[in-house]
Amino acid sequence: MPAIVLLSGGLDSAVNLKRAYDQTGVALALTFDYGQRAAAREAAAAALMCRQLDLPHRLIPLPWLEEISPSALLRRGRPVPEVRLDQLEEERVNRGETAEAVWIPNRNGLFVNIAATFAEGLAADTIVAGFNAEEAATFPDNSPDFVSASNAALRFSTRRDVRLLSYTQDLAKPDIVRLGRHIEALLACIWSCYLGGREHCGRCESCARLERALRDADAWEWFNLNRVVP
Repeated sequence: MPAIVLLSGGLDSAVNLKRAYDQTGVALALTFDYGQRAAAREAAAAALMCRQLDLPHRLIPLPWLEEISPSALLRRGRPVPEVRLDQLEEERVNRGETAEAVWIPNRNGLFVNIAATFAEGLAADTIVAGFNAEEAATFPDNSPDFVSASNAALRFSTRRDVRLLSYTQDLAKPDIVRLGRHIEALLACIWSCYLGGREHCGRCESCARLERALRDADAWEWFNLNRVVP
């Protein structure tokens, strides 16, 4: 059966979209606008990918999430932490002030449950999400335990045995880049910055993780030569 794909427009979700497209087909790709700074860029990147693959895409507005979350990704008056490549393994980034600043409570839990409703309604049996081993150490809703717990809950909340999976769950980001290039995912279209400017800011944690992944996978020059700004 075709899958429901959670498509943020970033690296991980782009690779999972193409993997699902190749493996099972995609019934629908879902992108969420919850007031995040990069909402317009993320939606544009996701829509571009879906157009190129001729897939249905839907943007789901969740304006109330912005109202109740203190995250710097939502609160324009709160600065988004800047992180250099050499700081990515620091405690303040992975479990300290930086991680706390960008945390949005139950975001992935909410997205998965919305996707499960679409999955059952569209006769899909799989929700595909862009998780990875690198960020699972920082954010528990990226982890294998989260996937396992979600699947346990979905057995009760759906009647079609809907399950959550991520093709990149056990991969670090450089390996996700390598996989993406191998399967011809639309990496040139991604938007991976926490901010929503004309270009990636190059200073936030998400930009730093993307740059490190691309450099480690020998794809930094390729990305900059082929980049398509959505």
